[in-house]
Amino acid sequence: MNDFADRTEAGRLLAAKLAPMKPERPLVLALPRGGVPVAVEVASALDAEMDVLFVRKIGFPSQPEFAIAAVVDGAHPQMVRNEEVLTQLPVDEAYIERERDRELAEIERRRALYCGDRAPSEVAGRTILVVDDGVATGTSVRAALAALRRSGAGRLILAVPVISPETARELRDDGIEVIAVTEPAHFMAVGQFYRDFHQLEDGEVIALLRRNEAAPRTEHA
Repeated sequence: MNDFADRTEAGRLLAAKLAPMKPERPLVLALPRGGVPVAVEVASALDAEMDVLFVRKIGFPSQPEFAIAAVVDGAHPQMVRNEEVLTQLPVDEAYIERERDRELAEIERRRALYCGDRAPSEVAGRTILVVDDGVATGTSVRAALAALRRSGAGRLILAVPVISPETARELRDDGIEVIAVTEPAHFMAVGQFYRDFHQLEDGEVIALLRRNEAAPRTEHA
């Protein structure tokens, strides 16, 4: 049975769970593309600033889908290495550096497309809510959370409509607050919990971001 009609409904249900927390000076960071419509609803309900957070993985040379590191954007972009894998499968540092630079350039291209010339939001000392449309294994989310910790984020919350119970448990064991609408026992893929889970186009994402930017917000001290 599908829990959500679409990402917008999922965002409203997630916002209802987050509202009683009353986080101080929250910054909502959406993982594009799917996390953007969810995050727009959360930011509106919490009267919070919103930005996007891009994560690009660096794959093993002969197996690009096998992540050995990830690059995360922000005011101070960072690379998060999978040291456990790199200890067992050493990779030439020159390769990692080349891929890091290539992925950073792609992040800059995408940020310019989505956000124009606006600089990424500062995270130091703030309550950060990382929002996606759902989490299965959480590879990208883990990289994003690790980078935000290094950047001095205050309270760090992963907020999603749906998450694998195993992944939620692992993240909580690592000290991350996880807030989800549902943590279903029978979890195969995020899309199974949505009636409409279409692949978002860049135009849809940009329109949502522009709408969010135009929304009135209370000035927080």
